[in-house]
Amino acid sequence: MFGTPKTRDLTPHQVKTALDANEILLVDVREPEEFAAEHIKGALNVPLSTFDPETLPDSGGKTLVLQCAGGRRSGLAVGQCLAAGQAVDTHLAGGLAAWKALGLPTVAGPTRL
Repeated sequence: MFGTPKTRDLTPHQVKTALDANEILLVDVREPEEFAAEHIKGALNVPLSTFDPETLPDSGGKTLVLQCAGGRRSGLAVGQCLAAGQAVDTHLAGGLAAWKALGLPTVAGPTRL
């Protein structure tokens, strides 16, 4: 009757541009070992296994964008946010795989909340 809330998909180029302009807060929902091995510079790690929409970091007025390896887990996290009444509806379509396929840079090392 009311329809299903839609996930807003951003392309890797849109995420890169927004990160460079300091317009988004990127949250990687992969597990800590995945994140430590390789992640997008500037992303924070909030693993899906312990994900709680109520404890997401304050975005400071920026758009909060979720991201994972291929888009599935970040889509699930967006669903959890919407179900909890959080205004988080955006993720990186295709995840880290799409990012890397375009030759965009990654870094290694921990950055976890």
